Amino acid sequence: MTPPKSASDHIHLPKSEFEALLEGAAEKGAKKALADVGLEGETAAEDVRDLRSLLEAIKIVRHTALQTTVHVIVTAVFVLIVVGATIKLKLFGSGS
Repeated sequence: MTPPKSASDHIHLPKSEFEALLEGAAEKGAKKALADVGLEGETAAEDVRDLRSLLEAIKIVRHTALQTTVHVIVTAVFVLIVVGATIKLKLFGSGS
């Protein structure tokens, strides 16, 4: 059955058929997009979960690396202050 056409060659569809057509096109497009990036088939959901876990692990590593860097810098500054104070007060060396 051919849908009725108006004078301007537009096709008129009932809302339910139009929504079904859009839903089918969206589903087909989503499947194609997932296939294009290698996330197709039965393991797609597991692959996405693995990717999310990997991204979370990267965030944790980045945060830990930043904390460690700040800790090392603060410790180095503290050591330099102690060494400077020790030299200024002449606690080591000759007692002159």
